[in-house]
Amino acid sequence: MSRAGDQGKAPERWLGFGLLGLFLLPMCLSLEVSVGKATTIYAVNGSAILLPCTFSSCFGFENLYFRWNYNNTDVYRILIDGIVKNEKSDPKVRVKEDDRITLEGSTKEKMNNISIQLRDLEFSDTGKYTCYVRNPKEKDLANSATIFLQVVDKLEEVDNTVTLIILAVVGGVIGLLVCILLLKKFITFILKKTREKKKECLVSSSGNDNTENGLPGSKAEEKPPTKV
Repeated sequence: MSRAGDQGKAPERWLGFGLLGLFLLPMCLSLEVSVGKATTIYAVNGSAILLPCTFSSCFGFENLYFRWNYNNTDVYRILIDGIVKNEKSDPKVRVKEDDRITLEGSTKEKMNNISIQLRDLEFSDTGKYTCYVRNPKEKDLANSATIFLQVVDKLEEVDNTVTLIILAVVGGVIGLLVCILLLKKFITFILKKTREKKKECLVSSSGNDNTENGLPGSKAEEKPPTKV
């Protein structure tokens, strides 16, 4: 009886797992936040820098809340926060902690951009910047992404000498191989033509000898038999 009962419950269990999977799948594919591929960006003291952030949701959004946080070992503060009413509205700032910050966001062409620009950088601006997003349309589902800003005296020039040397060597080797292949084809073509000419000369020479000597297979005219 117990086995029959277990067999009867098995489909129910699988159905339960299936429903759970259908519930979790949209959660995995819904709200996403990105600050780009670079985990660390460098900027010169006194300059301006754009801190990128975009979001996406397969369910759409309504009254979406966003903010930028800054923190290092000693300080944590909210730099800016705002609302995106819907997919046809641009982001609106509610609170801005620093006048050096400008919201560069837009929802045009479905960019869903909530990037900020930070001007007149100082060394104290070095630290982690987190872009946080919460979507009420997805039952207040939230997500975030972090980028590290390093403020420096000057940007170091990258020495590409080794890379250029490697590229030059590789390019030279490839060019040499191509030249060798072309030369090989040219030599093969010349040899082929030479053999054909020799063969034509041999055939022509053989025909002339046979004609003069009257050998079998020659083109010499046959003399009529002598009349008795």
